Amino acid sequence: MTDRTTPDGNRPHDLIGIGLGPFNLSLAALAHNIPGTPLTTAFYEQRPAFHWHPGLLIDGATLQVPFLADLTTLADPTSPWTFLNYLRTRDRLYPFYFAEQFHIHRAEYDAYCRWVSEQLPTTHFHHRIDTIRWNPDHAHFDVDYTRLHPDGEAGTPGRTHTRNIALGVGTEPFIPEPLRPLADAPDTPVIHSADYLHHRDTLLGADHITVIGSGQSGAEIFLDLLRARPHGAEKIHWLARTQAFAPMEYSKLGLEHFTPDYTRYFHALPEQVRDALVPQQWQLHKGIDTDTIAAIHDELYRRTLHGGWPDTTLTPGVTVRTAGRRSDDSARIELHLEHIQQATRSRLTTDAVVLATGYRERPLDTLLTGIAPHLRRDSRGRPRIDTDFRLDLDPAITGNIYVQNAERHTHGVGAPDLGLAAWRSATILNNLTGTTPYRLPQRTAFTTFGLTPHPAPHIPGQHNPRTHAHHRPGHPAPHPPGTHV
Repeated sequence: MTDRTTPDGNRPHDLIGIGLGPFNLSLAALAHNIPGTPLTTAFYEQRPAFHWHPGLLIDGATLQVPFLADLTTLADPTSPWTFLNYLRTRDRLYPFYFAEQFHIHRAEYDAYCRWVSEQLPTTHFHHRIDTIRWNPDHAHFDVDYTRLHPDGEAGTPGRTHTRNIALGVGTEPFIPEPLRPLADAPDTPVIHSADYLHHRDTLLGADHITVIGSGQSGAEIFLDLLRARPHGAEKIHWLARTQAFAPMEYSKLGLEHFTPDYTRYFHALPEQVRDALVPQQWQLHKGIDTDTIAAIHDELYRRTLHGGWPDTTLTPGVTVRTAGRRSDDSARIELHLEHIQQATRSRLTTDAVVLATGYRERPLDTLLTGIAPHLRRDSRGRPRIDTDFRLDLDPAITGNIYVQNAERHTHGVGAPDLGLAAWRSATILNNLTGTTPYRLPQRTAFTTFGLTPHPAPHIPGQHNPRTHAHHRPGHPAPHPPGTHV
């Protein structure tokens, strides 16, 4: 890397990461002591510590991907930051070996990631990134941040510099518009599933509970509530907009949609084809795993053994048109429902609502205000993102901004999947260094997607037909002028 200094006399970082969820934590782990090409990196997070969906760490809930989908294994199984090495440091390899668990507990994955975040010297919590600007005089990004006090209040400001940035700000809970006023109202028991465990006791104290959403979170919450309610007096409604409480696609060939091969194929499709395809693939990532479906049915069946049926209602194909407090009883909630296939409408009175309505990518525009004029967008105003996960920027900006889990519109349903985290991180680092610190497979699926081959992955150091340039080992990969997605 170049030795050019910053205005304050310090060398700029090679890479700064903004946000420390699993994806940027994977990047931080693979960037640490990178083979052959030492990098100076720093990763900033405004939270006080790593926590992965703490409101959904329900007892017994497991990941929907195998433990090999940890932060580093699928790019570098010899890394000190693998899940197996975490177990070794805890003297738990033999118990794990005999447990024969391919899908680990969600709480254990959370603990593993926190262990990595605490061991890495490049992670900085309690830091809020405020602005990013390109400094053309010194050919680097100026990054302004605020150190936060333990109570979250703003402390001292600071500034650092970097040649490259990785945005890993993650997603945020999605609340449907008809339910937003109730969810925002104080002391109203309408909560998003992200906060479920924080409000579980309050929910269990409600006379009647409604769960909205047919994905894995909705299913796990319905099952947890069902198990905690008395037989014959469960008083739970489970509503879903989808036409069925459907299983997630988990066939072995179906899972090849979460491979680098499919990601490259998807990226090469026209924009309008990609936009039409993603909603059609909802069962690849929004269905329910078959074990959870079976556990729900088993629990419901057990409650019929002595006669009668559980006081539960499971209704798919329903949308919530409007919602509000009952006019005659401000303590209760009234949902106005519509069944699409029947073209019928009804009302449901309930005492508490859990919104298992998923997440949306956090918008990047606020963070990128300083470089907005240099950011190229597609026909719907979304950032263009190339195959190496870089924002398509004006050639005047010679640094790279990489994105993690903000590229579903360009890279497909695998963008939020943990199984592609290590591959994406390694791809970013190979591109950034212009070398190959991580050798990645040329082929990852038995399925051939499409009749015409999609572009093979570029090997740094060789002629790149996309940029018509050679990478120089030890230097950031040049930004391809005029790249279009």
